[in-house]
Amino acid sequence: MVDGDVHPRAIDVFSHYYRQLESGVTGVIVEDDIEPVVGLPSLSAVDIDEEQAREALSATVVVKLNGGLGTSMGMARAKSLLTVRDQHTFLDVIAQQVFAVRTRYGVKLPLLFMNSFRTHDDTLAALGEHPGLAVDDLPMDFIQNREPKLLADDLSPVEWPADPTLEWCPPGHGDLYTALETSGTLRALLDSGYRYASVSNADNLGAAPNATMAGWFASSAAPYAAEVCRRTPADRKGGHLVRRRSDGRLVLRETAQIRAEDADVAADIDRHPYFHTNNLWFDLRVLATTLAERDGVLGLPLIRNDKTVDPSDPTSPGVVQVETAMGAAVEVFPGARAIEVDRSRFLPVKTTNDLLVMRSDVYVLGDDGILSTQLDRIPMVDLDRQHYSSIAKFDRRFPAGPPSLRQAESLTVHGDWTFGEGVVVLGNGLLDGGRGEVAAGARIGDSA
Repeated sequence: MVDGDVHPRAIDVFSHYYRQLESGVTGVIVEDDIEPVVGLPSLSAVDIDEEQAREALSATVVVKLNGGLGTSMGMARAKSLLTVRDQHTFLDVIAQQVFAVRTRYGVKLPLLFMNSFRTHDDTLAALGEHPGLAVDDLPMDFIQNREPKLLADDLSPVEWPADPTLEWCPPGHGDLYTALETSGTLRALLDSGYRYASVSNADNLGAAPNATMAGWFASSAAPYAAEVCRRTPADRKGGHLVRRRSDGRLVLRETAQIRAEDADVAADIDRHPYFHTNNLWFDLRVLATTLAERDGVLGLPLIRNDKTVDPSDPTSPGVVQVETAMGAAVEVFPGARAIEVDRSRFLPVKTTNDLLVMRSDVYVLGDDGILSTQLDRIPMVDLDRQHYSSIAKFDRRFPAGPPSLRQAESLTVHGDWTFGEGVVVLGNGLLDGGRGEVAAGARIGDSA
């Protein structure tokens, strides 16, 4: 790591988790040690006046996690450069959202991206197409740290001459706090008078800057706050918020931290009703003080992630990636809060299934960059992975754009189908095997 120019603080953090890994720590959170979270406040019930909102926003900086390459969709550059709506990329829409809030409230609202070394250049070039986005002398981005992948047999750093870049991995998005400090960005923000950070994933366009949320967080005096949503049957396998019995603190339990024998109860959305949207807020001053007190090691719980050194080759050697989750900071800061938000603040695009819905007539993109829908229920889409999982394959099969999904409950596609212009899905649409073209103007589904 020294030879790879990794910051000494980041090396100290990695060493902390390596020692835990050596001693057998797995990060597993046992059901008997926690209890459900109930009765959280709701953002819909919060009343913040215009001046409170403006004051809070004037002290807020927006941070977007932007280190991913979209490899799950066959991309080799920043996923945020993907066209998502009306010829706009994720970055275009994010910029639109920030400009709209700046104009309405008369605030600077700096926008920063946590990039990886792979996304840095492309992202800054794309941001250059939005004059006026930079604020004063603040940087537009900072780079997340990296660490070695470890051989599963003996925890030694893996060597992979076929592609040495695969010997390294990011430390999970929990590196946000370390990278803010090691890059000098945290100090720059504090010196410029900023107090609060609003953080979310770049691929979640629902997480637009929100004046009510900013006002609530500032007035709460909490060091940290998590935006959570109610779990649905589609969220059974995801991480969720729980409360630790020993000290009553809120804890984020990720999927990788659930014991096999606890899987069924963890999937019970009535018992554990909230999941963390990965939209979070924290006090920059508290973060700086806490990092100083702990010599840069914030103390997020370890997540052991077992992979292969080459993610595309399941026969390559097994490795361990040492990771942490930024949402897990909810247990680090005494007095951390959580607030229930509407599902509209959680619109991630992880697969081409999500992308089809996002590009369709299910949503409308406003001049303020806000995605809205009039539907009570968003249709479920399941596209054949063999033919639609990569962006290149996906775009070839929707040359005239997505079908209308406004009247659909679901769309399931098995096989290789190309969609003509003006296709309408009604009710539950199913293309079950085979291949061919769905004719222009066709209506498919059990209501057709």
